[in-house]
Amino acid sequence: MKKIYPFLTVLIIVFVVLWQIFFSNTNYYLVSVLIIIVSMLPFFSSFEKSEHTSKDITLIASLTALAVVSRAVFYLVPQVKPIAAVVGVSGAVLGAKRGYLIGALSMFVSNFIFGQGAWTPFQMVAMASVGLCFGLVFDYIKPTKISLSVVGFLSVLILYGLIVDLSSVLYFNSNMTFKGIVAIYASGVPFNLVFAGVTALFLYFFGETFIKKIERINIKYGIISK
Repeated sequence: MKKIYPFLTVLIIVFVVLWQIFFSNTNYYLVSVLIIIVSMLPFFSSFEKSEHTSKDITLIASLTALAVVSRAVFYLVPQVKPIAAVVGVSGAVLGAKRGYLIGALSMFVSNFIFGQGAWTPFQMVAMASVGLCFGLVFDYIKPTKISLSVVGFLSVLILYGLIVDLSSVLYFNSNMTFKGIVAIYASGVPFNLVFAGVTALFLYFFGETFIKKIERINIKYGIISK
């Protein structure tokens, strides 16, 4: 099941890029909903084996809501958003498939506050990739202040930054020149660095505490099995 999500991410990115190039007039809400549905398919396929379906959904919905709120409370401060930290910790504790789903849902829902647009599908895939990355990495290593911060910084800077800025490349660089692509990505580096740095700081100071809270709920109710 875990192996399908990297493939699924690449497939969705290709789909979103082709949509932006050839069908940009198509409603982005439709594309966003399709991404959510595709993201949910592997997740719901495991429900028939689970005895805690409703509790599982409730926990995912709660963490998605927390991620949305964490972005909304810093509405007036550009790039200072702990949403990636919340999504990352969720992926680290609950596994890659739940981290992926929480990442995609949190960006879609929070953009009703920040504004929906052609960038929304890219943001959804990007944040889903962050949750996926945390789920895969921390399946093999122990989450500590340092490891959480490093993975958070790199995943936001590289995965989130590259995928989200791709929407700008497709929108502003219609001729697809190499210089134009480099210029757009270069202009996004300062913003991505700030976002990555803020994510790392939140994970360093609050990551372990947040993990303990989620694990306590999981142990108490026996909800999640990665």
